Amino acid sequence: MNVKCRGDKVFRWKKTLDFCAVLTLAAASAALYGQSAYPSSATNPFYGSVTARPVSNEAVRLSLDDAVRMGLQNNLGLKEAENDERTLHGEKNEALQEFLPTVTVSGGTGVFQHDLAALGFGPGTIGKFKGLFPGGPPAGLSLITRDDLTQGQINLTQTLFSGPVIAGWKAAGAAERAAHFMRTRARGDVVQNVSTQYLHCIADASEVDNATALAAADQVAFNQAHAAHEAGTAANLDELRARVQLQSEQQALIAAQNSLEKDLILLKREIGLDSGQKIILTDAAPYAELALRTPEELRTEAYQNRQDYQVLQNQIVELRAVHNAYRSQRLPSLSFSGFWGVDKVNGAPSHGVFSATGTLSIPIFREAKLRGDEEASHAQLSAVMAQFADLRNHIDEQVRDALVDVATAQKLVEVAKSNVDLATRALNDETERVKAGVDDNLPLVDAQATLASAQSNLVESLYQYNIAKLGLARAAGVIELQYNAYLGR
Repeated sequence: MNVKCRGDKVFRWKKTLDFCAVLTLAAASAALYGQSAYPSSATNPFYGSVTARPVSNEAVRLSLDDAVRMGLQNNLGLKEAENDERTLHGEKNEALQEFLPTVTVSGGTGVFQHDLAALGFGPGTIGKFKGLFPGGPPAGLSLITRDDLTQGQINLTQTLFSGPVIAGWKAAGAAERAAHFMRTRARGDVVQNVSTQYLHCIADASEVDNATALAAADQVAFNQAHAAHEAGTAANLDELRARVQLQSEQQALIAAQNSLEKDLILLKREIGLDSGQKIILTDAAPYAELALRTPEELRTEAYQNRQDYQVLQNQIVELRAVHNAYRSQRLPSLSFSGFWGVDKVNGAPSHGVFSATGTLSIPIFREAKLRGDEEASHAQLSAVMAQFADLRNHIDEQVRDALVDVATAQKLVEVAKSNVDLATRALNDETERVKAGVDDNLPLVDAQATLASAQSNLVESLYQYNIAKLGLARAAGVIELQYNAYLGR
């Protein structure tokens, strides 16, 4: 058995898992720290998908659960993780074959011509056997012979014992389990990314609604100021202020509509809808207070459910098996091979043939290479074990950070709601004062701007609160199953 080849195979499994880890960690970081201005599947596959349906004229009504379900079916990043898992499953089956007997059947027929002189049976050689021919060698004896040969064989090879094969099988099993948890983690990334983008679109829609309502109110205020100016009861300055306020709000409305359209395009690309498909978001921004738990409770839950934690555990098992594979190259290996078949020559009756060979391979002197392989694999094992120890502390840090974010975001929502109530009351009071002729419209414009800012802050605070709760569910490793519970839906 070529141990070097099998060792390379094991490390190829490891490289595949490392690539998946980098991929999913990049996706989680993008969701946690915010999206770029123009995210693309060219740099992050979780922003792309396999288009599930052609464009239709009818708008698709889409709830958050529908978006998550479509993302789990069509997201490109998840598709890649699933294919990686299938690849590792196939390589595990290849490793399994090393334990199983390999049986092949072969057969063939042909005409063969031999030059006896070329094989060493020239005239001189034949003369040495002239005693066997009292009358001399047969006349016309040719040194060129021809025969018809028909063969049929059943061949068997079987590895009876090999330390590297046994260790390689264990490494393949650990690699497959790690790929499974990579796929599960990718599902969590999809849920987080799609939910985040859906909530972002809801926030954009709220901004559009607020800007639309304020633009309509400003239009009414402008119409009143214009009429008052025409009637000579208000100065031209009041009409100019009302016009500036109206146009400013119209600009805000255009910007909000632009942001909504772009974020809807990104959402559709993540879940497998064509970018030109019209969709209608059916869910409103959820708001519910989350019952906070202690960091110790969430940390224990994270150790049980975090897929990256499980991945590193299985990578440690894999690398230990690889290390043992290199160490076991010093052990003898035993294999068996043989065949049984029939040969039929020149029409003569067939005759059974067989071969049975046992091979014991004992390495004599390859110590420098064996030690080099062993030290390199041990270094990789030590590196992953250090990462695993650091991950335990990192999980605790993430859980505590997420709890702080949730508590802070909840307080910001409460303050933002209070500000909206106060700004609404102030605007109503100032509107009445303007109608009564007590004030000009400058305080009214200021009150409208204050309300617009308060409403925008409330929308942003609700969005950040929901994102913080999703981050907490992600830190605990339960986002796929409990994202609705954390959002209070």
